Amino acid sequence: MRFTSAVMRIGVVGAGIIGLAVARRLAELRPDATVTVLEKESDIATHQTGRNSGVVHAGIYYAPGSLKARLCRLGVAQLHAYCAERRIPYEECGKLVVAVDGSEVGRLRELERRAIENGVPGMRWLEGDELREIEPHAAGVAGLHSPTTAITDYRAVARAFRDDLEAGGGSVVLGAQVTAIGVAADTVRVRAGEEREFDRLVICAGVYSDRLARLAGDEEEPVIVPFRGEYHRLAAGREDLVRGLLYPVPDPAYPFLGVHFTRRVSGGVDVGPNAVLALAREGYRRRDVRFGDLAATLRSPGFRRLARRHWRMGARELRGSLSKRSFAAEARRYVPILRTEDLVRAPAGIRAQALDRDGSLVDDFRIRHVGPVTVVRNAPSPGATSSMAIADHIAEEVLLAT
Repeated sequence: MRFTSAVMRIGVVGAGIIGLAVARRLAELRPDATVTVLEKESDIATHQTGRNSGVVHAGIYYAPGSLKARLCRLGVAQLHAYCAERRIPYEECGKLVVAVDGSEVGRLRELERRAIENGVPGMRWLEGDELREIEPHAAGVAGLHSPTTAITDYRAVARAFRDDLEAGGGSVVLGAQVTAIGVAADTVRVRAGEEREFDRLVICAGVYSDRLARLAGDEEEPVIVPFRGEYHRLAAGREDLVRGLLYPVPDPAYPFLGVHFTRRVSGGVDVGPNAVLALAREGYRRRDVRFGDLAATLRSPGFRRLARRHWRMGARELRGSLSKRSFAAEARRYVPILRTEDLVRAPAGIRAQALDRDGSLVDDFRIRHVGPVTVVRNAPSPGATSSMAIADHIAEEVLLAT
């Protein structure tokens, strides 16, 4: 498939950090092309980009050799340099992953192995009082410290990407919700208010990625199930309970990480998130319900299998959602002096969780090509950290097809 028109027309759906990074990179590599980003909202970065924890991941968790592991390590270096160049706040506050008892030490050693194999710099194994040198109020028998794990302002990064795109001649069209996609051999017609024609289309639609993929003729799995991540924040005067980032050891038996402590680059410390099924794809509040979204989730074979497998965890997460006392009890495993009154409610986020038909969570990034359309079907954490490397990866594949 070769591009033959005088001017190449590239469309990108979604003005979150990944969509903007992709558009920026395509415009940079093909200054002769027109690059247009279509965004349904009235501003950029209003969903996952603007509501995430701001953590710049170092690459500790990801299976060596996976796309996540490779693009995270490339992306963190690119992002660090870009933030310095654009004077965007970037603080290497460090992350301490804590084993609270002996049953978690083996899993923590596996994280250490992965981190070393992935090339994460400066990793240190800590025990006993060594933990308290990093986090004085933390409880645990062992810890893994990543001094280069950082925090930043991803909304500011997204704005900088948009500015770069526009400076290079590209554009972002706001209020442009995509309702139809027609794919021919070498062109794509997109209806978003008006109809536009592109030679290449890249879909970076987050929680709607599966729906837009189907509009483009990609009927493959995974489906997206929305989970609301509810946060609390340490009350004023209690922010010194945590110096940096304090995380649990992931349990492979459960699909989510669990409550943790995250210092924000703008100040304060978030505690969370839990993970409860959202009743709408943009259900940031408990009262947000869209029956079409909920019905689609409940019809999904993958979700039904996930629910049967993990209903006990779901019940525990729901208790934490409904009771601040239960939420605080979970967080107190890592900071025993935390009191329930030390927590105040903070804004929630939505995780676009990709599920395969067998109910397994899609762990790695998943990017598919269907003719002239590229679909980012799964790019959860560390998606924001990896955004510039993901953009390189996609741009290379899109332009190689021309």
